[in-house]
Amino acid sequence: MSDIGIDLGTASILVYVKGKGVVLKEPSVVAFDRDTNKIKAIGEEARLMLGRTPGNIVAVRPLRQGVISDYTVTEKMMKYFIQKAVGKKSLRKPLISVCVPSGVTEVEKKAVEDATFQAGARDVKIIEEPIAAAIGAGIDIAKPCGNMIVDIGGGTSDIAVISLGGTVISTSIKIAGDDFDEAIARYMRKKHNLLIGEHTAEDIKIRIGTCYPLPEPMTMDVCGRNLVTGLPKTMTVFSEETEEALREPTLQIVDAVHSVLEKTPPERAADGADRGIVLTGGGSLIRGLENLIEAHTGINTMTAEDPMTCVAVGTGKYVEFLSGKRDK
Repeated sequence: MSDIGIDLGTASILVYVKGKGVVLKEPSVVAFDRDTNKIKAIGEEARLMLGRTPGNIVAVRPLRQGVISDYTVTEKMMKYFIQKAVGKKSLRKPLISVCVPSGVTEVEKKAVEDATFQAGARDVKIIEEPIAAAIGAGIDIAKPCGNMIVDIGGGTSDIAVISLGGTVISTSIKIAGDDFDEAIARYMRKKHNLLIGEHTAEDIKIRIGTCYPLPEPMTMDVCGRNLVTGLPKTMTVFSEETEEALREPTLQIVDAVHSVLEKTPPERAADGADRGIVLTGGGSLIRGLENLIEAHTGINTMTAEDPMTCVAVGTGKYVEFLSGKRDK
C-alpha cells in the first residue's frame, strides 16, 4: 500500500500516490439530499449540480478558505476520494500527508488530522502549503538559500520565503481564485446590470481573464439575466474589463507579497531577488499575474511548470523528504 499526499483545497482535491503521481483531481463539492441527509454525489458530479439542483438537493463546498467548515461532510468526502484513488481492497492503511494553508490555527489543524484518521489513515502528517508547493515546483528546499513561493489556490493565497526545509517568513491571505470569480460577477452586475452565476464567472476568468494589459485584447459572449428586465440576455465581454474587475483582489495579493519581502531578513531577500518568485496553485494561471508582480516588486517572477498539481506532488514527496532527513 503506497503513501498518499492530499492537497485538500477549497476548490479541488488532488490525491498523489507514491510512484504513480497525481491519480485524482476533483472539485471539493458534495451534493446531498436535505430530506434524508444522504450524500447524492461527490466531486465533479456534484459540481455540475451547483446552482442547478431542485430544492431538496443541496450542493455544498465543505471547505471554506482552506479550512474545514463542515466536518462530517469533509470526512465522507475524503474517505470517498481515498478509496477512489487507491481502491477498496488495500489491507494496510496508508500513511497520509495533508497540506493546510500556512495561517491555520492548531484547532483547524487538529480537525484536518481527525478527519484524515476517520477517513482511514494509518498515520497523518500535516504540511504547510508553501513548503508543499515549493517541493512540488522542484525547488530544493533543504538548501540554505531563500526561495520565495506564492501559492494561489481557490480560497487562500500563501506567500512564503523558504530556506533549510522550513519557512523563514510567511503569510496567508483569504484572497484567491474564488475571489477572482466573485469580483468578475460583481463587476458584471454593477457595470452591465447582468446577473451571472459562479460557473459563468469562472468561465470568463479562464477564457479571457487577465490582470495585466494583453498585447491582443480578447472577447467572449456571456449569457446572464438582465437585472432591469428580468429576462435572459447575451452580451460581449472584453478582456480589458476583466482587468478592471480583478484589479482589487490581484493587488491585495501583490501587497501581501510586498509585506513578506519587507519582513524577510536581508540575506534571504537578496536570495529571493536572485532566484526570483515562483507562482503555484490554480489561481496563478490567471493571465498577466507574473507581469503584475514583477512590475510592482522588480523581481523576476515565473509560474511553476504544472501549477495546479504542485501542492499535491509536494505533499506526497514531503514524506520522502522527512524520511531522507531521518536517514542522515
